[in-house]
Amino acid sequence: MPADDDSPRRPRVVIIGGGFGGLAAARKLRHADADVTLIDRTNHHLFQPLLYQAAAGAISPSDCAAPIRPSLKRSANTTVLMDEATDVDPERRQVVLAAGDPLDYDSLIVACGARTSYFGHDDWQEVTYGLKTLQDAIDLRQHFYSALEEAERSNDPAEQAKYLTFVVVGGGPTGVEIAGELALTVSDMKRQYRRVDTSQAKVVLLDAGDRVVSAFAERLSKKVAEQLGKLGVTVREGARVTGIDSHGVTIELEGATERIDSRTVIWAAGVKSVPLTDALAKATGAKTDRSGRIEVNPDLTLPGRPEISVIGDGASLEGPNGKPLPGLATVAIQQAHHVAKAIRHGERGASKPFKYLDKGALAVVGRGKAVCEIRGLKLSGWPAFLTYLGVHLYYLGGQTGRRVGVLMKWVGARFGERQSALIERELASVERESSRPRALQ
Repeated sequence: MPADDDSPRRPRVVIIGGGFGGLAAARKLRHADADVTLIDRTNHHLFQPLLYQAAAGAISPSDCAAPIRPSLKRSANTTVLMDEATDVDPERRQVVLAAGDPLDYDSLIVACGARTSYFGHDDWQEVTYGLKTLQDAIDLRQHFYSALEEAERSNDPAEQAKYLTFVVVGGGPTGVEIAGELALTVSDMKRQYRRVDTSQAKVVLLDAGDRVVSAFAERLSKKVAEQLGKLGVTVREGARVTGIDSHGVTIELEGATERIDSRTVIWAAGVKSVPLTDALAKATGAKTDRSGRIEVNPDLTLPGRPEISVIGDGASLEGPNGKPLPGLATVAIQQAHHVAKAIRHGERGASKPFKYLDKGALAVVGRGKAVCEIRGLKLSGWPAFLTYLGVHLYYLGGQTGRRVGVLMKWVGARFGERQSALIERELASVERESSRPRALQ
């Protein structure tokens, strides 16, 4: 017999984004009496902390990304859609999709992350390499190894020097990690080239602030700069970038203008809101901060919209120190659990204030070189490096044996074995073609 149309309908929960926050929310709702739909424009969950290793060829791209569906195969109440949410209609309680019909929701969790910010210089996107998506890592890896091949082919010492100079803009954890990894990589390859000496390669890290990884204690920031120096990285603090083109970077330092010739510039300087966050703020009248993040209520809901919760990089919420909570995976995961717990108990969203448990911060510089700050405990060197490995393997997840496989590749990279030093095309000019379209990050 057909089902009774008057039977109670289960609440519909829509989650936008399959990152740390979105995936954690979906998992937490596995046993909820609700129909859950998770939307992401890719089919994979990206483990961003390992992107720098994929970009340097230490691991393969698949080691830092895992398909979303296997992660939710035991969640019988959850549907995964590979689509892009382009807008939200809060009056109709619908999510507008790029390739499908609108989705109705009773509860909406927005966990769509952030994209790279060029601080008003969007034209720099065409001549730099970001490190925010899986494609970013693949593009950078191919460019990096192509630059080495171009240097080997060239007979012009000046051109060789440009190809062997790698500039990283941004002294946060991402910038520090990719700078250190590239310095290690060129050092490991000193016996693989005959016409150029890769030990003469230069990695330059630029930061506009007065110290790198400024989120850490000053002592640890100084330690990071020292460790980078030992790896051969030139750290330039207080250097403000004023221009970038396909042949180098122009900076201002102590009132003087300086030019750094380079065919590889990596942008790791900042993030801003994604278009959906902007659209949601406009549709609901919510306020945003300077980076475009939505200012949420203490319980992570939007003012006047208790059924809409924003978590992760798209949310602006003050922490105990009066500063906005950082864009860390641990923040997004804890926020996801907070919202999902309330929905499991029959609420449309959380009603109790969110309390963040600060588990600390980590940044790796190189083999055996890292810094770690956990609840007042400040570590550096091997203790911090081993803590970094343990924490990242714990959060890596994925299919059975994946952690072991990635750990073995890390061990191989420790001895200079690059697992994925591939150029997946025939060699062409390392200059990015101006006609090549690039998706907004």
